[in-house]
Amino acid sequence: MQKSQVTIKHIAQELGIAISTVSRALQNHPRIGLKTKERVFEVAKRLNYVPNPAAILLKKNKTNTVGVVFPYLQEEFFSQAITGIEDVISAKGYNVVISQSKDKLERENRAIKSFISSRVDGVIASISAETTQYYPFKELENHGIPLVFFDRVPKDVAVNKVRGNILEAAFEATIFLAKKGFSRIAILNGPSNLEISNERLEGYWKALKSLNLPIVQQYIKSTDLTKDSTSKKMEELLLLPEKPQAILCFNDYVALFAMQSCRQNGVIPNTDIHFVSFANLPITAYLDNPPIASVEQFAYKMGEQAATLLLKILESNEESEIIPEEIIIDTELIIH
Repeated sequence: MQKSQVTIKHIAQELGIAISTVSRALQNHPRIGLKTKERVFEVAKRLNYVPNPAAILLKKNKTNTVGVVFPYLQEEFFSQAITGIEDVISAKGYNVVISQSKDKLERENRAIKSFISSRVDGVIASISAETTQYYPFKELENHGIPLVFFDRVPKDVAVNKVRGNILEAAFEATIFLAKKGFSRIAILNGPSNLEISNERLEGYWKALKSLNLPIVQQYIKSTDLTKDSTSKKMEELLLLPEKPQAILCFNDYVALFAMQSCRQNGVIPNTDIHFVSFANLPITAYLDNPPIASVEQFAYKMGEQAATLLLKILESNEESEIIPEEIIIDTELIIH
């Protein structure tokens, strides 16, 4: 039986480094350090690695295209972020291809495969509500495509990411509600697989503990971010013997769904039960009784930062892919 050909993937696995690092080292790229190059060449020689001419030619063919996959393009938060991304990317001569997962894992995976087949130069991604594993995104790295995560980032994975300071924002929002005189504070959170959901919950817990307020398990609800799921969880809160006086919501859309559920059940939002949310979207300004406060996450700025980080990876002469970079954008609680 013929022995299978050694590829750069085998070299990367033996050294425990990224495939893209091996590829650049073999091409004597200036962004790769001398010690890394020496290690790569040593292993390549020992394994009798022979470069694939077709792969080298493919690698040199840049498309000047960046792929973006976000949950929902109609959500103002993500549309603002895309504007920030496009403003930075287009200024550098790149085109942007946008796909939406609609919070479905299958659509997200399809977008990733499409980006790979289209040979985009890099990808910016905000994971779907159903995403629990990072490995589908590893295929991008296996094809030498840099990746930056935005806002919704994987848990416990060292990757390039740009996100808001959510834990502190949730802490500040909960403290704000407590200072308004509310002691029964609930949370309508997002899916537990999202790191930003865990950060909201941790900030909420931290605030209650700091004020010696009880943590009531019945006041903690997780939704899949849809209207139906949010309405169901809101109704569960309304059926409690002691209804919450205030609710911290995952974002403005969750707050709007919950407030509608309140009205349908004869409860006046922000009079009988008060709401604080995330995103501070302009649409809330048109409501008669909007959430009493919302966390401004600066989506446009986050989009700019994600695009700038991706361009840095694509064009920098530094060995930046060895240590993934995390950029945290400060938030601001806006009182309505």
